[in-house]
Amino acid sequence: MSRDALIVERLEDVLEALERIPRRFTGISTPEDFYDTAEGQDRLDAICMVLVGVGEAFKQVDRKTDGKLLARYPGVDWTGVKGVRDVIAHGYFDVDAEQVFAICRNDIPVLIETVLAMLNDLADDSER
Repeated sequence: MSRDALIVERLEDVLEALERIPRRFTGISTPEDFYDTAEGQDRLDAICMVLVGVGEAFKQVDRKTDGKLLARYPGVDWTGVKGVRDVIAHGYFDVDAEQVFAICRNDIPVLIETVLAMLNDLADDSER
């Protein structure tokens, strides 16, 4: 499998994971909703796990493309995307529900759109 095919496969995995977040975020109206019930806490845990995986995947994609692919999409704070992974993974018991809430509400839709654009652009690049 070529390097480009591996990048596409990884981005497809990321997209699939990111698309689970809005479903898990349904019914969460405030950051406190993550803590008010066991179900809310489970949703927070599940979302955090996806954010860790996504952050790690983007670190790998960035390394494998020598920083060139992510740089083509400046509308995303890639340092932040990758950094959230570190914050959650290394400070799990200190996760800030307000920050996760803001990420789910504001950043995930943009990230999903960006990954779709990346996949389309990579497909176009391979046809040339």
